[in-house]
Amino acid sequence: MKRNFIDYLVLVVKGMAMGAADLVPGVSGGTIAFISGIYEELIQSLSNFNIALIKDLKTLGFGPVWKKINGAFLLALFGGVSISLFSLAKLVSWLIKEKPIAIWSFFFGLVLASILFMTKKIKHWNIKTYSSFIIGTLVAYAITTIDVNTHSSGLLFLFFSGALAMCAMILPGISGAFILILLGSYYNLLEAINGKDFVTISVFILGALIGILSFSKLLKWLLDNYKTSTLAVLTGFMAGALVKIWPWKFVQTSRLNSKGELVPFLEECVSPLSYDGDPKISIALSLMFAGFILITVLENIGTKSNE
Repeated sequence: MKRNFIDYLVLVVKGMAMGAADLVPGVSGGTIAFISGIYEELIQSLSNFNIALIKDLKTLGFGPVWKKINGAFLLALFGGVSISLFSLAKLVSWLIKEKPIAIWSFFFGLVLASILFMTKKIKHWNIKTYSSFIIGTLVAYAITTIDVNTHSSGLLFLFFSGALAMCAMILPGISGAFILILLGSYYNLLEAINGKDFVTISVFILGALIGILSFSKLLKWLLDNYKTSTLAVLTGFMAGALVKIWPWKFVQTSRLNSKGELVPFLEECVSPLSYDGDPKISIALSLMFAGFILITVLENIGTKSNE
């Protein structure tokens, strides 16, 4: 695909949106990629990485290999992701702590609109498709209700955490950040980013690269051979993950983080009318609507890009 400077600038912005989404536990950058019309190109580009590229680099040179892996596309996209990760980490940490209803409401509207968008992509609904959707929903719901492990540490563990999280990142609905929380690595990584701990960050990135390059090949094969069922499962993933980003929760148990601060550990979704505190219903509904509108805009941009 031939692109000009503006096209690549738009890709950087889409990457920034993916990065911002992946910082929030419960929201997937893969959702943003799918909605903005770059998902299949992303999977195709990542799946082009293999051992044979080393031989091609020696025989053909850098230019043909760069073109083969769609290097300019990946550089612009993941450049945008990196910008978000390093510039928004502190803001996201603050919002989750200080304005939980606001940030969860925004992303709840965003994911809800994404589900509606993906259902339109599935042209033929039948028993097989509905079954795939239900399986995806149940799997995502089960993942979001697992007790969080907060005691894991070490660079080797962070390496494997990065690999698993990046597999989740390219799946619409399954949040890479939430997988890191389940593994107990999320807050360690966030602190490493905020503290510019480049050793820890590098280990995570190495694991992430290996994970995403390996998993993308499987995902490409599924999309090539079982596209409708795969899309149904991915849509189910998003539906099942909605429980994680419901704005109103009751804190059942708390824990001390690495800074000695008391933070929520296990939470239960409740009605805004039963919420223990100010439910901020008008603000929440406004931000849900804003998230919904944002996806509509991204959908239109993605449609024009595909055309």
